[in-house]
Amino acid sequence: MRLLVVMVAAAGSTAATSTSTESAQQAIGYPTLFLLVLVGALVPVVPTGALVSSAAVVAFHQTAPFALALVFVTASLAAFLGDAALYWLGRRGLRSRNGSRWLAAIRARAPEEKLAQAQGKLAEHGVAVLVLSRLVPAGRIPVMLACLLAEWPLRRFARGNVAACLAWAAAYQVIGILGGSLFPEPWEGVVVAVALTVVISVAPSVWRRVRSAA
Repeated sequence: MRLLVVMVAAAGSTAATSTSTESAQQAIGYPTLFLLVLVGALVPVVPTGALVSSAAVVAFHQTAPFALALVFVTASLAAFLGDAALYWLGRRGLRSRNGSRWLAAIRARAPEEKLAQAQGKLAEHGVAVLVLSRLVPAGRIPVMLACLLAEWPLRRFARGNVAACLAWAAAYQVIGILGGSLFPEPWEGVVVAVALTVVISVAPSVWRRVRSAA
């Protein structure tokens, strides 16, 4: 009987320690995820897709309720606010005589060929192209610049971008959940999730090179 009491007490202590660790991870992890995705939307050099997938892997292995939902909300909100801020800065640059470094950065990441394609698709399909642009590697900035040149108001851009950010966060979270479900250890799932996001990001450019070489 005494042994049973000791085992129950030890299990309770382990559960409390696990809960405490998860709480600490959440207190640090969600604000960090929000900040990195926000910065990644403004400065498109941060691999935000890999960040979301990795966070989803960790959340998948946690016992805390709504962990995956919090990752989804955090990532989509940060992406939306970052896109809205970058678009607003781009509009300011268009109205300025001297432009702005933000507008110059957007133009630098939107080659003429991709910009022309984005403008044609935007004129034909409207908001649907904006939604899809976040799911296509390197598609977000050319479509954003096309919206700027088409003089979309910030409100119109924001309405379409809500669905785009939600779809983007959901897609990369699914990648993380798949990676997390394959392995018992979170770090293994993170490796798989990051590898999948890298493959997805480089696949279009590799395919274009193969086609041009053929």
